[in-house]
Amino acid sequence: MTNDLKVTFPSGVVDYIFLPKDERKKNLFEHLAASYDRNHIVIVTNDHIAKLYEPLFKGYKMLVMPASERSKDLDTIGTLSRQLLEMGAGRNTLLIGVGGGVVTDITGFLASVYMRGVAFGFVPTSLLGMVDAAIGGKNGVNMGLNKNLLGTITQPKFILYDVRFLQTLPDVEWSNGFAEIIKYACIFDAQLFDELAGQHISFYKQDDEALRTLIEKCVAWKNNTVIADERETGVRKLLNFGHTAAHAIEKLYEVPHGKAVAIGMMIACIISERVADLDAEATERLKQILHQYQLPVSMAINTAKAMDVLLMDKKRRDELIDFIVLEKIGQGAIRSLPFDVVEKGLLAYSAIAR
Repeated sequence: MTNDLKVTFPSGVVDYIFLPKDERKKNLFEHLAASYDRNHIVIVTNDHIAKLYEPLFKGYKMLVMPASERSKDLDTIGTLSRQLLEMGAGRNTLLIGVGGGVVTDITGFLASVYMRGVAFGFVPTSLLGMVDAAIGGKNGVNMGLNKNLLGTITQPKFILYDVRFLQTLPDVEWSNGFAEIIKYACIFDAQLFDELAGQHISFYKQDDEALRTLIEKCVAWKNNTVIADERETGVRKLLNFGHTAAHAIEKLYEVPHGKAVAIGMMIACIISERVADLDAEATERLKQILHQYQLPVSMAINTAKAMDVLLMDKKRRDELIDFIVLEKIGQGAIRSLPFDVVEKGLLAYSAIAR
């Protein structure tokens, strides 16, 4: 993996910094010293990360939130904004979000609106954050049952990677991250799907170079998609494969994001068999690989409640919703589907999942 990569998006340039194998986490922020004044840096993280890596943050101003998806709302934004004011933070402040997807979402949103915008960067500490959540410029907060209803598309100045953060990652979070990796394979990369099918989580845990290469592939797929369509008017919608149903499941049942995406991909494949002629064998292959990476394939879902949430989905256009289907492994497609087609797919999934 390259040690430094600059990616130009329509709205700005993001510096991807991949720390070499021989670097130590205690020197993490020294890589930014040449570009940013330490006195203007504010670290944004959660209470779990703050405690786990306490020596890393010594001497820095900090904003610390509870480690929970429930933190991802406007109340948290208000609380953190007041704390920034009390610190005397101005337009020259740099916010650095250190954590998983909730932390990076909150940091990006806060930075985008505080004093009409301050600079920010990310240090993702989860696999899901490294391969997906930190990339692409989307910064959102939830409102009630509606996930990421409020948000901005603003690119960070940098994303700093150190895979050794994953050494303390619980097994369930490894699985959550692999849900997004499997998503990329499904919609873009049949060869990657085959590679994943031939391995297990334990292989990537034990092989640092294989893990770094895997992360790099995912970063490239997402960056190439976002460069082509930063505002999500076309091809970027493909990245929502499995996410339409997943967002409803995640909010209704408080299921971790990766697990919800796994269920959402299974539902999407059932719908794809009906509207995109997806071979049932592809659905079975996805089911097998989800099992392999310790992700769920069945779950009891209240279809009526799920549809109530979907009717408020950001991808809705009148009586249609932009839904991502699979035509085959490695090839996703955007279809505008009536809500009753999605509802029938949910009902069919529920019948199978019983």
